Amino acid sequence: MELRPHTPEIERARPVSLAARTAITGPIAANIAFVMELTLVPLLLPAIRMHFGLAISDLVWVFNAYGIAVAVGVLFGGWFGDAYSIRKVFACGVAFFAAGALLVAAAGSFETLILGRALQGLGGGIFSPLIPVLLTRAAPLKPGRMLIVWGSIAGYVAAFAPLFYGSLLGDFSWNLAFVLNAVIAGIALVILFGSPDAVDPARPAGAPQNYMLLFRESELWITFLYVFCTYGAITYYLFRLPVWLSGNDVRTASVGMVLSIMWLTFCGSSTLLRNLVDKPHIRTIMLAAPFLISAAFLFLFYNDSTVLVILSAILVGVGLACSNAPSTQLILKFAPPGMSAVSTSLDITFARLGGIMTIALLAETEFVTAAFWICLLCIPGALCALRLGRKITVSM
Repeated sequence: MELRPHTPEIERARPVSLAARTAITGPIAANIAFVMELTLVPLLLPAIRMHFGLAISDLVWVFNAYGIAVAVGVLFGGWFGDAYSIRKVFACGVAFFAAGALLVAAAGSFETLILGRALQGLGGGIFSPLIPVLLTRAAPLKPGRMLIVWGSIAGYVAAFAPLFYGSLLGDFSWNLAFVLNAVIAGIALVILFGSPDAVDPARPAGAPQNYMLLFRESELWITFLYVFCTYGAITYYLFRLPVWLSGNDVRTASVGMVLSIMWLTFCGSSTLLRNLVDKPHIRTIMLAAPFLISAAFLFLFYNDSTVLVILSAILVGVGLACSNAPSTQLILKFAPPGMSAVSTSLDITFARLGGIMTIALLAETEFVTAAFWICLLCIPGALCALRLGRKITVSM
């Protein structure tokens, strides 16, 4: 969607300033660090477990401490970003993220590890919802193109980071991944403040928001429930798959390859769905996600064949794309006027809460039992898709 009318002549006549380039490059660099955390930590869980001698119940906290902090941080990020200098709030979030990553890398005890993960998650939660705001305001004449570039970079980082790390750096200490995260986040801070004239959007004037309006939008909360169910199942897959494969003596490089296949499938599917997510197709796409995710767990947990493991990764990748593409669109559609930022922040919060609760409840269950409960979790997701699809069809 274009934020303001423009013409190709205006775009060609107005060069991108150094301040705008700085405002664009800094957030993209920070997002690379954020995405690397998402894709690399599942790959590192077996090594972290071995290093600290952790039980599965302890490993849950390594994963969930970050997720809980992100769920809290996105709410602070959205609110403080509107109330104060968005660039300064963004920078504080990136600084917390980098400091948390360094604390994790240097952790000598389980308690320090959890503290670092929580600090890293809080920082990631603060700055991540501000990335699209900074990018679109830094390039107001080309917001759509900027978001496509941002999404493409994030997708390919997600796809290739596990494969790169597992193949080239998997024999080194797991700490190196967190050091790399901290370094990239530090580079983002340097870029962001490298120019004294960097873009810092002013807070728009307006009346205080009535947040009670959020609770009157039933379709918005149905969409949040859909996100909770689908992302809960996908997050559990990311947690359990590397632990399960390492327990079957699968090398880190092979685990990284499976995760990369999943993310590459997600990138390709998202590209294909981008032109299909409209009113006639959105119901079918949303319904496909819970069924694909359920099938992936059945393939994974009922057979340890390499072919079926890869097939399960492909199904999860497509399922993630089918869930992600329409849900964000619907949240923006159903958000009360002037509350898109807080609505998208709640979207991230519900996605994280779904993962946190699913992992906490199913981490120590047998695979067959976990697959059964994941399939049950996908049922309300499918019902939400039916309800939302009917609502959109009626409004056509």
